[in-house]
Amino acid sequence: MELNTHTMSDLFAQLGLPSEEADIQAFVAAQRPLSGGAKLCDAPFWSEAQARFLRDEILEDADWAEVVDQLNLMLHA
Repeated sequence: MELNTHTMSDLFAQLGLPSEEADIQAFVAAQRPLSGGAKLCDAPFWSEAQARFLRDEILEDADWAEVVDQLNLMLHA
């Protein structure tokens, strides 16, 4: 079984967000910090579809789970 390796830029594109490095850094700077106990998928700035994608990828430990976890860490920092 071959797992896909997704980048943060890939994740932002998947979420329908601007995906250049500067765009990612600006998004993170504008949205953090999430409170310590807040789940990434429950953050108020996601659309319903984005939140569902983030939640499902983590719950299913799917291809995107690693990069979703990285985003989670970035937004909680």
